[in-house]
Amino acid sequence: MTEANALTAAEIAHEVNAGSLTAVDVIETTLARIADRDPVLNSFTAVTAERALARAAAIDAAREAGQSLGPLAGVPFAVKNLIDIAGLPTVAGSRINRDHPPATADATLVTRLERAGAILVGALNMGEYAYDFTGENAHDGAAHNPHDPTRMTGGSSSGSGGAVAGLLVPIALGSDTNGSIRVPASFCGIFGLKPTYGRLSRAGSFPFVASLDHLGPLARSVADLALAYDAMQGTDPFDPVCADRPIEPVAEGLDAGVAGLRIATATGYFRAGAGPEALAALDHVAAALGAGTEVELPEAARARAAAYVISTAEGATLHLARLRTHAADFDPDVRDRLIAGALVPAVFVQQAQKFRRWYRDAVLRLFDDVDVILAPATPCTAPLLGQKTLVLDGVEMPLRPNIGIYTQPISFIGLPVVAVPVVLGGALPIGVQVITAPWREDVALRVAHYLEQHGIADVARPPA
Repeated sequence: MTEANALTAAEIAHEVNAGSLTAVDVIETTLARIADRDPVLNSFTAVTAERALARAAAIDAAREAGQSLGPLAGVPFAVKNLIDIAGLPTVAGSRINRDHPPATADATLVTRLERAGAILVGALNMGEYAYDFTGENAHDGAAHNPHDPTRMTGGSSSGSGGAVAGLLVPIALGSDTNGSIRVPASFCGIFGLKPTYGRLSRAGSFPFVASLDHLGPLARSVADLALAYDAMQGTDPFDPVCADRPIEPVAEGLDAGVAGLRIATATGYFRAGAGPEALAALDHVAAALGAGTEVELPEAARARAAAYVISTAEGATLHLARLRTHAADFDPDVRDRLIAGALVPAVFVQQAQKFRRWYRDAVLRLFDDVDVILAPATPCTAPLLGQKTLVLDGVEMPLRPNIGIYTQPISFIGLPVVAVPVVLGGALPIGVQVITAPWREDVALRVAHYLEQHGIADVARPPA
């Protein structure tokens, strides 16, 4: 039997439900793997070993008593440390929040995953207050990429990407405001789902930009993404933007294939500045899907600029009191951007919101003619830790704000996206975004599953 840490979530749940593997065995193997590998990867900031072992024992007892187990029975998972875990302070990657009292209850999505049988094993490293694309935390240290520990995982869901790619857990939760699920998925070579804005509850999570924040899963297989996504769906009165929609399961429909889907490739802005690896991955996926048309998202560059205005202004408003009283406790890079956000004129924010409404309507019209749009997830593969610049269109630019140039125009209007990993020629992995119309996560996941089944989307095992 394959060692438990190399199994997918679907495989673990199957074996635990069948009784050929105990949940306790899975968790003991997981905890040993974390102890062995996390000193290198630095993915975890807290390990909930006692809680996890107790939960595993309860699942095994339920199976022995003949009770039905859930679709994620015995599956270990971990969450970005801005998501509430009862008994732990929700630090959100910061120094300041460490003085906060522990959370009194789990976040909604943690509760829902555990209801499906999954087992929480800890909290994960992240960029401070989620305002980061690199995964280099000034307080907890940088998360390290399992494919090359001298390189970034991407952020801000850095520990989430590293823990999944490094075989520490099969599923992790992250957050995505401007690209913070899709960037780590791209750099770490795994799958990531940013659902439609409002699809999954954010109750029990520390916010960054309330009008842009999403929560979602990262995994090493599309089936695992789908299982986690299905378990977490449902309206939640404790999140005011969580949509009042029925649960729409996707796991059973993954094998529907791509026949009949109208698939296009984003051009213009989404090719300008992309490095050769990003363009090769995009063209590889487009060819495999028979994407015969190109579309140009109107004013995508302006959408990215407007997303920045809204992000920095809303973020600054959230943190204004902390900036006044604890400025020295911030990561200086984060602090300076928040201070700049506090100085953005209100009229700029108003104009950005007006443009946002126009841009959303314009992009949604594209889906009258296509079902799927493909775009790069990042302009390059994982940069070296400490790297400060990258070259875009022949111009050397600051790295930290420009990693998300292709993700921001999409999350700006809340579209669902699956980031799929591509590995070409033995190089580092890089991601491609599979973008669909609002509430059509099923289509994005179907396309991602097709690419996975045909060897186009490839999760490479990291070196020992």
